[in-house]
Amino acid sequence: MRSDLSQLTTLTHPLITHKLAILRDKDTSPAEFKATLSTLTALMSHHIFAHLNLRDVTITTPLEDMQTQKLLKAPVITSILRAGNGMADDLFTLLPEASMAHIGMQRDPETHEPVFYYEKYPTDIATRQNILVDPMLATGGSAIESASRLKKLGVTDIVFACLVAAPEGVAAFSAAHPDIPIITAALDRELNDSCYILPGLGDAGDRIFNT
Repeated sequence: MRSDLSQLTTLTHPLITHKLAILRDKDTSPAEFKATLSTLTALMSHHIFAHLNLRDVTITTPLEDMQTQKLLKAPVITSILRAGNGMADDLFTLLPEASMAHIGMQRDPETHEPVFYYEKYPTDIATRQNILVDPMLATGGSAIESASRLKKLGVTDIVFACLVAAPEGVAAFSAAHPDIPIITAALDRELNDSCYILPGLGDAGDRIFNT
């Protein structure tokens, strides 16, 4: 399956590359991994939040009225548990007027298919833009299922962000959800036989939470 890269944005910046190299290093401690992930998410946020929907408004400065743009309805930041919290928490810190949603997915160790176990959303999620996050886009199964669940709730505006993506995951996600842009810090080479990304950075959830 070939990847359709038309909806993929791969970020290229020396500082992003440097921070990602720290995350990839097997000798990086859990504390340093988590701190670096926080910084990297902040660096990526410029591109993630570039998709925010602003509206024309009139405000009054201390000197005069002016035309500008504001968020009239903040987005929902949706974390694919558990590793997604490593990115979602930092995006939420940068945009505290947002709401947080959670979708619990875990990989079946035999089939490598996503297994759903939890969800929690704000009541008005269908009317709001969603930023869906998970550090790894490997097979694409968890991201595809999570985006499908959001759409079943009535969500029509979704952006997906991850740290590292595999071509196989990009291809699968693009085929299932061609309307959703993907933002990643790196497009890696391939998946191995256990469906881990190569060269990758290992299991992001285990490294974030030291498990």
